[in-house]
Amino acid sequence: MASVKVKFRPSSVNGKEGSIYYQVIHNRVVRQIRTDYRIFESEWNDKISAVIIPAWTSIDRKNYLQSVISSIEWDIKRLKTIIALYERGNKSYTSDDIILKFNRQADEQSLFSFMQGVIEQLKRLNRIRTSETYSVTLASFMKFRDGQDILLCEIDSDAMMLYEAWLKANSNCPNTISFYMRILRAVYNRAVEKDLIEQKFPFKHVYTGIDKTVKRAVPLKTIKRIKELDLTTKSHLDYARDMFLFSFYTRGMSFVDMAYLKKSDLKNGILTYRRRKTGQQLTVKWEKCMGDIVAKYEGHFATQYLLPIITDLRADERIQYKNALCRVNIALKGIARLVGLALPLSMYCARHAWASIAKSKNIPLAVISEGMGHDSEETTRIYLASLDTSVVDKANSLILKDL
Repeated sequence: MASVKVKFRPSSVNGKEGSIYYQVIHNRVVRQIRTDYRIFESEWNDKISAVIIPAWTSIDRKNYLQSVISSIEWDIKRLKTIIALYERGNKSYTSDDIILKFNRQADEQSLFSFMQGVIEQLKRLNRIRTSETYSVTLASFMKFRDGQDILLCEIDSDAMMLYEAWLKANSNCPNTISFYMRILRAVYNRAVEKDLIEQKFPFKHVYTGIDKTVKRAVPLKTIKRIKELDLTTKSHLDYARDMFLFSFYTRGMSFVDMAYLKKSDLKNGILTYRRRKTGQQLTVKWEKCMGDIVAKYEGHFATQYLLPIITDLRADERIQYKNALCRVNIALKGIARLVGLALPLSMYCARHAWASIAKSKNIPLAVISEGMGHDSEETTRIYLASLDTSVVDKANSLILKDL
């Protein structure tokens, strides 16, 4: 088995810093890896082959030496991980192979760097929403680690249980914890697939399930009260109500799909769009209540979009959508107070409300599923395969008549 040693090479000039290098030995073949770490001879202990911090060292120099010590420890862990992977592979390897892999995988052996690479790849594949969830997870784990990176090979059950305990201590609900853990597990498994680490199943003792959440369905009478509110002097609440009602009118359309609706998507009384989450194409019969909202904002912005969510073609569209969603959800909480609603009202409530009210009117589950664009359950898909969209339009008209 190969071995690694940390060595110090003194400067040939008296009083100058020398350099740290690593010695890799395998089958009596010795190779060296240079580093950029520079220390004085008095800061090296040859007996234990380690950097030391003399008592007279200044604070700045002490901080520098601490960073050198940490960097050396990090490098040695990486080298030992590479050697362990070669040993498990039962294939012959050389000292040169170890060094080559060490230099190539500088950004792949640590979780932060590897995960950032995954995020960049997701962005290149135009999977923007997924990349954002990965970024949020990475930010959470970095906060847990106080910004200190961790090698992929150091991710084990103990590390994940500590992270889970930290999340609980910071008042994260089970579904949020599971959300982070499942994303980290996906990243970890990707590293295993690339033969960067050995599978240790570090997530087997942490929660990765999905708890049933309290459905935020709003009854029809509350939808009516929201619709009838006088908000003429509160334009931000009026706008939020319009967006909420438009979502409800269109069978619980998600805000992101609303944001990217184009004027050209509306033809011959039919609104056609593709869900950004699933790629599924949906059609909605255009009703007067929908047209009233669109007409209200005509001439207020000049874009190809149907609704006043993305209004500046010079600015980043996704940032505009996210900012608008944030503003609307804040305003909806104000609307909830005006109608005496105890639930925290949000755009997602419109989706739940449509499904809940449809169910209360004995509209078949398959029709509701089709109307909302659900395609995750096999049973639902079987029903939807032969469903006429006119049935869904009839269901939507039935709901809107009572408003």
